[in-house]
Amino acid sequence: MAEYDLVIRNTTIATASDVVKGDIGIAGGRVVALGERLDKGRREIDGTGRIAVPGGIDAHVHFDQDTADGSVFCDDFESGSRAAAAGGTTTIIPFAYQNKGQPLRDAVNKYHARAEGKSLIDYAFHVILSDASEKIMGQDFTALVADGYTSFKVYMTYDDVKLTDREMLDALAAARREQAMLMIHAENSDCITWLTERLELKGMTAAKFHATSRPFVVEREATHRAISLAELLDVPMLLVHVSAKEAMHEIQRAQARGLRVYGETCPQYLFLSEEDFEKPGDEGAKCVCSPPPRGTDNQEHIWTGLSANTFQVLSSDHAAFKFDDVRGKKLPGAAQSFRKIPNGVPGVETRLPLLFSEGVNKGRITLQQFVALSSTNAAKIYGLHPRKGTIAVGSDADIVLWDPERKVSLTNSILHHNCDYTPYEGRELTGYPVMTLSRGEVVMDEGRMSGSAGRGQFQKCDRPEAARPRGRPLIDPSIFN
Repeated sequence: MAEYDLVIRNTTIATASDVVKGDIGIAGGRVVALGERLDKGRREIDGTGRIAVPGGIDAHVHFDQDTADGSVFCDDFESGSRAAAAGGTTTIIPFAYQNKGQPLRDAVNKYHARAEGKSLIDYAFHVILSDASEKIMGQDFTALVADGYTSFKVYMTYDDVKLTDREMLDALAAARREQAMLMIHAENSDCITWLTERLELKGMTAAKFHATSRPFVVEREATHRAISLAELLDVPMLLVHVSAKEAMHEIQRAQARGLRVYGETCPQYLFLSEEDFEKPGDEGAKCVCSPPPRGTDNQEHIWTGLSANTFQVLSSDHAAFKFDDVRGKKLPGAAQSFRKIPNGVPGVETRLPLLFSEGVNKGRITLQQFVALSSTNAAKIYGLHPRKGTIAVGSDADIVLWDPERKVSLTNSILHHNCDYTPYEGRELTGYPVMTLSRGEVVMDEGRMSGSAGRGQFQKCDRPEAARPRGRPLIDPSIFN
């Protein structure tokens, strides 16, 4: 007779491909059986009326990260991972930030030290690549990929981290050689600087002018340019936090041509809009992020992109700064400019409830698409599948039980992050996570956190199949291999 540590009974089991009813048997932190009327477990959970889905993977979060302007992220790995688990996420992928000239290994070690003993759930790391010099791309990059760091983020804007087009090509060539995934923040830096300077000269410095300084065309142009560079070398890549339908259309055109171009978007582009910058007082600063939210008409276009599978990943891009803090969003003095407002919004805990309520329950996406967008696709793109991102025999028992009819009024008072606001305050949701299991251990039950800080384990990432070239570069690959 089989003996299980835990059996979840009579539940609806949803993966990216199937929805079935049955039981889930868990032993040693992994799923070991799926079926009906499984043998008794040491612990039993009645899943009647609940939906069991793979634990969410938030593949874009910023915790305890260095900044160039002295602003301070309000969530470290403990508070951030706690909020993630409360919202149905069981794996996070934050960033190890490389300063200019810093060896990549030193950057990674620094962020391991920050996560050690703090994370409640499992985690991997992306590496922010701010220096694409020959030594770093030829030695550090190769060694890191071999050690399980297979995704790198590059910026086309922000003076302290942006790469030139030539440096982008060096990074793309290295990614192709090592079969790593490159993530691109696509905005035209010179356009943003030019617009910002002219807005400030005119005294147009309020938070709402953040959106004016970053119109959709700067995202569209950079998206097109990034895709063109990747096409030249035949390198798969992912565009992060896509906000505008025009940028989305560039991705669609690339996908239609057979290019391996992936897209990520975020809840702020589904639920916030440029009208939120018009809120009274300093409230508009709460919504400052880059790229900025667009008009309300843009939101439905992004929903369409999710339902049509143009976007493979929905991440939070959680970058939380306190509002009422001298180093936060609410800048002192009328002379302060929008460009000094820290960029980012909190969202690691609200990502999945928002998507479930307004996506699944409103009929915009299917339950299987919810699983794919929130977990499975990220696991595949970043080399964690099938260990993560699915409910299957042999996979980690990262499972979240959802009450699809639970009604929740979203307020900051019920959230677990260390931020003093949520931009989604007062939104009424239907469907909410009621239990989160990380490797078979219950870490959240009806909003009560029970897992201990530091129980999360670092996850090495494999070279993802998604990063394999198609084999049709526009130039002889011997030139850049």
